[in-house]
Amino acid sequence: MIVKPYELNKIKSDLKFFLFFGKNEGLKNQHIKQLLEKNNNSNVVKYDEKEILENKDSFFESILSNSLFDNEKNIIINRSTDKIYEIIIDLMERNINDITIIINASVLEKKSKLRKLFEKEKNLACIATYPDTDEILSNLAQDFFKKIKISISQQNINLIVNKCGGDRLNLKNELEKIKIYLTEKKSISTEEISKLINLSENHTFYELIDNCLAKNTNKTLNILNENNFTNEDCIIILRTFLLRAKKILGLSLEYDKNKDINKTINSAKPPIFWKEKDIVKTQLNKWKPEKIRELIYLINDVEVQIKKNYSNSILLVTDFILNQGYTETNN
Repeated sequence: MIVKPYELNKIKSDLKFFLFFGKNEGLKNQHIKQLLEKNNNSNVVKYDEKEILENKDSFFESILSNSLFDNEKNIIINRSTDKIYEIIIDLMERNINDITIIINASVLEKKSKLRKLFEKEKNLACIATYPDTDEILSNLAQDFFKKIKISISQQNINLIVNKCGGDRLNLKNELEKIKIYLTEKKSISTEEISKLINLSENHTFYELIDNCLAKNTNKTLNILNENNFTNEDCIIILRTFLLRAKKILGLSLEYDKNKDINKTINSAKPPIFWKEKDIVKTQLNKWKPEKIRELIYLINDVEVQIKKNYSNSILLVTDFILNQGYTETNN
């Protein structure tokens, strides 16, 4: 049956199959979070459709096993398409009263088998998410800047919103990038906004940091050589590097406790995006907690050096990044 997003909290508790689809990833994530909160349940396991299709028997064995969870289970299947249709039919025919299946799909046309199934059956919930209007995104951006007490013009908010393609997840990413850049500043100019949001065209500085932390030296060198980073970029790179390092430190401390890298990654909060899981595993295997603490100190030190010698920002950051590729960190 078709369910409007505002009806989610009114849905009967015995409903166990949900399909969320649409391009608006941010809104979908928000609705899925809302459903999980309604279930008042922290037992969540995420799969990618590809994982399930490549090993169906293992999937069924895992989710139907009592040992996997203490209580009820929430299974989220990301990047779903019609290829998962037969699996869903199979699950519907089994006794899974203690399992909630949440299917996260992108665009599904009206002729989609999956969409037709969920729209037609009364014991299934189908929730569509459509692009946010510029007005909605503008209001979200205004609330964000008001909360962090930053002065910004409506013109600059419009500039940010126009880069987001109607998706509040894109908006969130842009706003977080700006927040990293601002630190102690209380306002931001149109020129600064333009430089910051244009960095999102290829996300190379995120890729740069991840490969550096994974000690993929050749890839790191290629990214440095292929991009003309500016002095302004260097501050963002360092502050994003700092956030990444702190995240890896938290995961590394947890990994030290449980000695299970998959459990560490799957239980991370906020969740690690499926595309990033492999490189995060590599990073955890490369960095011990004490070495990450040293790295965090070095990042702060380089930023201090940049503030003293701004014209040499690119040289300072490049040297710092390259040095990490040749430093022993797992002893």
